[in-house]
Amino acid sequence: MIRYHGLPMTPIDTMINALVSKNAMVSYANPEQMEVACQKCSSVAIDCGTYTAYVAGEKYNPEGYLEFVTLWLRHPCVVWATIPDIIDGTEEENDALIDAWPHDKALSVPVYHLHEDLSRLERLIKEYPRIGFGSSGVFSDPNSPPWWKRMREVMKVACDSEGYPLRKYHGFRMLDTGIFSRIPLASADSTNVARNIGFDTRWSGTYVPRSKTARALVLISNIDHHIAADRWNFDEDGLQNFELLG
Repeated sequence: MIRYHGLPMTPIDTMINALVSKNAMVSYANPEQMEVACQKCSSVAIDCGTYTAYVAGEKYNPEGYLEFVTLWLRHPCVVWATIPDIIDGTEEENDALIDAWPHDKALSVPVYHLHEDLSRLERLIKEYPRIGFGSSGVFSDPNSPPWWKRMREVMKVACDSEGYPLRKYHGFRMLDTGIFSRIPLASADSTNVARNIGFDTRWSGTYVPRSKTARALVLISNIDHHIAADRWNFDEDGLQNFELLG
């Protein structure tokens, strides 16, 4: 599974030293490290930034994003870009954005929001080689019991009878060892490393790394250490046991 670490990560020297030959996700909401990421990382994926704008209550600029994507998809390091979506929009509104998207399907990732009807996921599976899962609505909290119940329903559509994925799936905000060790994702992202290297109170003890670069390497190493799932095998009993474990 490809592990995408969300940017920006500051200071820039930390980002370069921690993510050299790693994989990065650059959001259109924070694109300032795009050029450096393409120079130093093994691969770069582009997020449309609609979730960031939605949380901040800001107006989104779809024309600007399209211009940004059209420029950077030419770079050999950039592997795909998210098709913009409306976080609280209808399925029809989001389908219209997909229909209007001009780029090759091999380089484009539509988002299936977990609160949407499963029939939409079935349609996306027929049309696209890679699909992103976005936690939304009452399932907006990844790794929570309601989220896992919904994901079990999603996996019945997204995987074959043996649990192997029918397409390549990306998990937005799912670079969590408790998630990707159970769900057969092709890739996942998180800003966990960039966010946590600066919180001094979370790092204590005699042998705790002090520099931000060392902290980033520790967090990345922990993520890399865990094995990703190759298929879905979380049956009803497993789900109940997970709920009991909290």
